[in-house]
Amino acid sequence: MDLFQAAILGLIEGLTEYLPISSTGHLIIVADWLGLPQNVENKAFEVIIQLAAILAVIAHYRDRFSLEHLPLWLKVTVAFVPIGALGLLFHHQIKALFSIEVVAWMFILGGIVFLIMEALYTEGTHRTRTLEQVSLRQALWIGLFQALALIPGTSRAGASIVGGVAIGLDRKTAAEFSFLLALPVLAAASGFDLVTHYEDFATTGWGPLAVGFAVAFVTAWLTMKLFLSFLERFTFRAFGWYRIIFGALLLWLY
Repeated sequence: MDLFQAAILGLIEGLTEYLPISSTGHLIIVADWLGLPQNVENKAFEVIIQLAAILAVIAHYRDRFSLEHLPLWLKVTVAFVPIGALGLLFHHQIKALFSIEVVAWMFILGGIVFLIMEALYTEGTHRTRTLEQVSLRQALWIGLFQALALIPGTSRAGASIVGGVAIGLDRKTAAEFSFLLALPVLAAASGFDLVTHYEDFATTGWGPLAVGFAVAFVTAWLTMKLFLSFLERFTFRAFGWYRIIFGALLLWLY
């Protein structure tokens, strides 16, 4: 992997990790377009740049890391449990699902779900409008929805946002909760890969890794800020149509 390829993958990770369009699906497709095989070194690279996305959340929500906000982190922990448990129990079966065709169909299905969600959304009726108002029950439901993201192409952010909106969160609060929920999910996924395949990381080039990490961090941080500003004025319909078009394009190309 050269520096240009590393920068492109870092850009894709940063752009897609917190948008409801599946970062994993995009990384698989873009790596294929760049001619990068899904070998252990390149998979190790993708794990490391996910850590940059974690740091972006910490930087963006640094004021929430205090004892005052402990109840919020309890809710995030509760929401993490379903995907954490299922991911640990069925990680081999989940990895076996990875294919372009599965990713494409899940893109399309997810897009349709977003369009349906927006068709049913009524402004002003969603009473949970801040992170602090999210209840433990709502957090658990969001976590159950998020577990659907174990299917490649579903989108962790997308599944948790749909779950949040379905149980009473407004668009912006659902998106913000999905940002915070990324912390334990990405940390657990990255940590598991680091522990089980640590020898593979030794062969990863430090130059491309540094470039990809830096690009992913900056891009993820900017994407979160711009995404929240976008939701103050617009809906998720654009993401629904994007997913459908992108998924159809993948089926046509592959």
